[in-house]
Amino acid sequence: MGNGFGEKLRAERLERGLTQAELGKDLYSPSYISLLETGRREPTADVIEELARRLELAPKALEAWSQPISVSDAEYVLAGLYARQAWDLRDYALAAEHAATAARIALEGKNTSAWWNMTYMQAECLMKQGQLKECQRVMEHLLEHPMATESAGLGVRARQMLAALCHGQGQLSAAVEHAQKAVEQCAQLPKGSTLIIGALRALIGALAESGRLDEAWKYCQDMNEQMDEHSMSQLAGEVAWVIGNVAFMRHDYPEGIKHHERAAKLLSPANDIDLWARFNKASAAVRLSSGIVEPETLSAIERAELALSIVGGNKTDQLEVAFIRARWLYLTGDIVAAVQKLREIHAERAALAKHTAGEVSLLLGKSLKAAGESEEALVLLEEAQKEFSAAGAQDRVQQALDAMLEIRLAQRRAAAAEAS
Repeated sequence: MGNGFGEKLRAERLERGLTQAELGKDLYSPSYISLLETGRREPTADVIEELARRLELAPKALEAWSQPISVSDAEYVLAGLYARQAWDLRDYALAAEHAATAARIALEGKNTSAWWNMTYMQAECLMKQGQLKECQRVMEHLLEHPMATESAGLGVRARQMLAALCHGQGQLSAAVEHAQKAVEQCAQLPKGSTLIIGALRALIGALAESGRLDEAWKYCQDMNEQMDEHSMSQLAGEVAWVIGNVAFMRHDYPEGIKHHERAAKLLSPANDIDLWARFNKASAAVRLSSGIVEPETLSAIERAELALSIVGGNKTDQLEVAFIRARWLYLTGDIVAAVQKLREIHAERAALAKHTAGEVSLLLGKSLKAAGESEEALVLLEEAQKEFSAAGAQDRVQQALDAMLEIRLAQRRAAAAEAS
């Protein structure tokens, strides 16, 4: 059987906004659907008939996808298998290389859906490596393709990825714009689709980082309404995680703790250790931003550090986890250790998004102020204010200005006392 069946199955599934688990629900496992889509397993007549029913296609349409394999098909399948194998081994550079090869072969064979899917995988690999600008270039190319307009599912995926890329580079206004367009396109998808959840998550994150917390909270309610008793536990955990983040940022600590405790129960490192690492990193970060210095906060930091040591992660991941530890040191009063760690992170802040780099400069400025180094603190706080302005995070700009004002007022009072 040629690779056409798997690629077209994947394309039809994505166009409907379905996950592999949702397509195979109660009959086929996600891993089995994955084997079909990657050409590693051939479907029986019964499987073809059932999948056709679920995709609302005639069984003959699926049968027509099964054609004798050609030389180019074999080359494509091999490149795709190598790409997925490298992805599973977290060798994202190699996975990107093989995905690009598979995309080229698909394009030469005029298999547009296969080209789109493998190019998207290449972009995912670039993102994992922290090559955000190159990833953004690839995704903008995919978004311009007619497939992204014709298929709501593909369009939402492209917009969501672009929102995440802009967010990661501190382009918060652009992130909001892409995520809003993704959410608008979701009107064509079935309720509860993971693509809808993903688009809402991207929008909520960008709005929250921009300081637009009331809008973010409204979309949290919209996202929660997408869930029901049949929703998968991992997806429910991700939703609880995001809602908890926004609750913490709105200073609704009981609500934040409630949702994060629920997320901690639903998300498992055995299912997805990378996701588990990101949750613990985010949970620790929002707790510390809210000034919550408790044993559970320290446990979240330690879990994030442990998970990062297992999965690796790029430079940005390492700096972000180090910054969380530095914030803990600052809030627990170990100013000397906080300053030392923050200086190390600050020296490499070019690897961070503008708003995150601003947070590093802001906290280093506050730490230096606490250490009595007021002049250097002012330099760092002014730097933070510029970085927040460039990112469009106006609430953070005010925080930096307030901290600068406190130092200058203290300096004036000291000068006045000396003069008298």
